[in-house]
Amino acid sequence: MPCLNLSTNVNLEGVDTSAILSEASSSVAKIIGKPEAYVMVLLKGSVPMAFGGTEEPAAYGELLSIGGLTPDVNKKLSAAIAEILETKLSVLKKRFYLKFYDTKAGQSQEYAQCLHALHQH
Repeated sequence: MPCLNLSTNVNLEGVDTSAILSEASSSVAKIIGKPEAYVMVLLKGSVPMAFGGTEEPAAYGELLSIGGLTPDVNKKLSAAIAEILETKLSVLKKRFYLKFYDTKAGQSQEYAQCLHALHQH
């Protein structure tokens, strides 16, 4: 399941977050080539963040996917998400960083089981 986790120092009050979530979700599904039914997008605003020594609007993202990530796909994903953030939140493309995690099915399952075990206690 591709999961895109976005954090920004921009205040999301009054922002149409549904449009951001919807566009990001469909972009991730289309570019990775997985059904959107399996895509999760998280968006956190007002996160204390400095980038390049300033607190101007910036964003950080992590994208986790079980397969489907290649250098070409990563480049397209970065461009698509950066475009959404610039259009919807005025975060300049040069002030956005996206980290990719391509996990194998077994690793992801072990991680999920570990998380599940942690929540049991």
